Amino acid sequence: MSAGRIRTYTAKQSDVERRWYHLDASDQVLGRLATKIATVLMGKHKPTYTPHVDTGDFVVVTNVDKIRLTGKKADTVQYARYTYYPGGYKVIPFKRMFERHPERILTLAVRRMLPKNKLARHMLKKLKVYRGGTHPHAAQAPEPWAFGD
Repeated sequence: MSAGRIRTYTAKQSDVERRWYHLDASDQVLGRLATKIATVLMGKHKPTYTPHVDTGDFVVVTNVDKIRLTGKKADTVQYARYTYYPGGYKVIPFKRMFERHPERILTLAVRRMLPKNKLARHMLKKLKVYRGGTHPHAAQAPEPWAFGD
């Protein structure tokens, strides 16, 4: 190698080694938890991170029904959606969404922190969110969360 020549490592999809992590979301703040999860899904916690390759790991989140918000956000946060029919704009308050689909709240928070491209859909598929304390991914032997929590 000649002096002054710099080489940059670029990960390939075939070289990526995926791991499984388990996280208990009991008494965790929604936004802070979502940023950590998004970092792991993108693979930014690895030294082999490459922006155009999905280098992230799988994340299994349990007890998402015990997640919390700070301040008055539980009263003010709303989720908007559109049915693509005339007059189909729907606004769902946080409390109703939390009662019916608490796993959707975390999924939406993480989704909005991922890149806005096709690769983000592949990253989001690696997020597994469950309401209770059990999950069907025991065969993958997910490691406990250890990211400076």
